[in-house]
Amino acid sequence: MPVPLAPYPTPPVPFTPPNVSFVLQFSGAQSQLVCTGCRNLLMYPAGATSVCCAVCSTVTAVPAPGTEMAQLVCGGCHTLLMYIRGATSVQCSCCHTVNLAMEANQVAHVNCGNCRMLLMYQYGARSVKCAVCNFVTSVGASPGAEQKPSS
Repeated sequence: MPVPLAPYPTPPVPFTPPNVSFVLQFSGAQSQLVCTGCRNLLMYPAGATSVCCAVCSTVTAVPAPGTEMAQLVCGGCHTLLMYIRGATSVQCSCCHTVNLAMEANQVAHVNCGNCRMLLMYQYGARSVKCAVCNFVTSVGASPGAEQKPSS
């Protein structure tokens, strides 16, 4: 007995994004900041005083012109945080961890002695622990110095 064949489903209609030409009309400089509500990165044109997030509708104030911003990754939840350059600490609005904000001249870099990941540490530290493999690398140590994974 023949089995009836089901017709092929109609192909889906291609998605046409809404008209976003207004975004492309900004020929001047653009800046970015992190939404204080949902932590999304927001782009805004030069001269704006506040930005309304399209995702959560939170209005975030734009820092005064000339204010230099810096970024760091929260040590508690790994959220990208933006802060005014020169601050000594930054509290994460997601997990409330207080993060040390160090300037570039206060930190140094070394490769992990185990996995070779580039690590950043504060000047004066004697060792640095890798967040990837938990290996403790001595800073400024000779090649035969004792290095061991921490527990």
